[in-house]
Amino acid sequence: MWQETVSVPGPYDFDLALDRLQLDPLHAVDLENKSVKVPVVTDGQRLAVEVKSIGTLENPSFVVRGRDEQLKEAAIGRVAEIFRWDDELINIHAHFQTTDLKPIFDEHYGTPLVLDFEPLGCLLKCIIHQQLNMAFAIRLTERFVHAYGEEVDGVWFYPDAETVAALTVEQLREMQFSGRKAEYVIGIGKLAAEGALDFKKMKNSSDAEIEKQLIKIRGVGPWTVQNFLMFGLGRNNLFPVADIGIQNALKKVYGLEQKPAVPEMEQWSKPWEPYLSYASLYLWRSIE
Repeated sequence: MWQETVSVPGPYDFDLALDRLQLDPLHAVDLENKSVKVPVVTDGQRLAVEVKSIGTLENPSFVVRGRDEQLKEAAIGRVAEIFRWDDELINIHAHFQTTDLKPIFDEHYGTPLVLDFEPLGCLLKCIIHQQLNMAFAIRLTERFVHAYGEEVDGVWFYPDAETVAALTVEQLREMQFSGRKAEYVIGIGKLAAEGALDFKKMKNSSDAEIEKQLIKIRGVGPWTVQNFLMFGLGRNNLFPVADIGIQNALKKVYGLEQKPAVPEMEQWSKPWEPYLSYASLYLWRSIE
């Protein structure tokens, strides 16, 4: 068992990060212990890595623990990516102080943009969640992962590409997937298993290049692409204008009687660049 202490620049509100993570029952969150176990895949191996907060909002510090000493460096690097420890939230907060979103950035001060734990799982989750209410989407995703994923040291891993590719539409229909959604999920599994979806290569590709590739896939639209770029790859300048949650949050921010139109949203969002992803996150937080 290895253990490492990692300090990062403040502010960083890990309590708020855990609060958002616990919305998903697949996440092994311990609010009392201020910790979460993270499923990390590195060098083809699956390991559970515990991240525990021992610092404060302004002076964040974490203890990171895992089992395989040889995978320590890679595991810590992946955890740092997931929790966005390199993002300087103080600068992002300062950027929004002269914008219309100042009140919600003050209210949710130090909230980090935490990624989904692995890219394939993020893309599959986006597909499963399409056009479903949140409660059922979460239940359906949980059924899928429990049936075809793997549990390691109390942490659930999404099924790998080969497992998803081998599924049948009938198997997913038994879980209450629609036939079309089952086809989309299996299709993504096949593309990933064949290497046509290379998530490592995507790390060095532009947003536009990734969108051009993903939008060709059955079941993948602009909303899915934007959410994947944001929560799968950690891109900082995404603003999904079609997202109902963001529309409702903006309705509240601007005191509107009805949801805003896309041109209005695009106009309002110009001063929020190049941190549109953080604008999206804080808008979601404002109505959760």
